[in-house]
Amino acid sequence: SMAVEVCVKAATGDPSILGDCPFCQRVLLTLEEKKVPYKLHLINTDDKPQWFLEANPEGKVPVIKLDDDKWIADSDVIVNLLEEKYPSLSLTPPPEVASVGSKVFPSFVKFLKSKDPSDGAEQALVDELSALDEHLKSNGPYVNGENISAVDLSLAPKLYHIDVVLGHFKGWTLPERFTHLRDYIKSLFSRESFQKTKAAKEYLVAGWAPKVNA
Repeated sequence: SMAVEVCVKAATGDPSILGDCPFCQRVLLTLEEKKVPYKLHLINTDDKPQWFLEANPEGKVPVIKLDDDKWIADSDVIVNLLEEKYPSLSLTPPPEVASVGSKVFPSFVKFLKSKDPSDGAEQALVDELSALDEHLKSNGPYVNGENISAVDLSLAPKLYHIDVVLGHFKGWTLPERFTHLRDYIKSLFSRESFQKTKAAKEYLVAGWAPKVNA
C-alpha cells in the first residue's frame, strides 16, 4: 500500500477537482517538495463520505495517514510528522524565522470580510505584507535565505488566496512597492510543486463566496 494517504478539500461545485483549502495545499506542497509518493483523496466538504467521517469523526481536512496508521489532522502537526518521517530533505526553518508572515492570513480574512472601509482592516494587512517584504529584502529570496522551508510552503497558498480572492471581491492588488514580496510570490507560484497542487482561481472564488456574502 502507499506509505502516505492524504485527504484534502475537493472544489466547491466540483468534487472531482482539487479544492481551495490553503492548509491542504500546504501539506501537498510539503509532500511534493520532499518527493514523498502519496495517494490523494478529494473530500466533498459539503457532503462528506461515510468512510471519511468514520475514520475522522471531526470531519476536518487536511488529514493524513502514514503506514496504515490512524488519520492525523492539523497542518502544523502533519508537517512536523512528515519532517520526522522523511528527514532527508529538511524543511524545518530556524526558530527565529518560524513565525515570519504568521499574521498575514488572519489579516487577509478580516479585510476580505470587512464591510467598512474605515475600520483599518486593509491597513493591517498592508502592514503585515510590508513586514514580510522587509524581511525578504534582508533575508531572501526565501524566508530563510537560499533554500525553501516550511514557512514558505505555509505562506505560498495564503499569498495565492490574497492575490486571487482580494482581486476578485475587492479589486485589490498587492502594492507595486513590495518588490521583494512580488519576486518571492512569482518564484513560489512558478515552482513545480505549486503548479501541481494549486486549485484553479474560480474554485478559490467559489470557496470564499459564501463567507464573503455572509
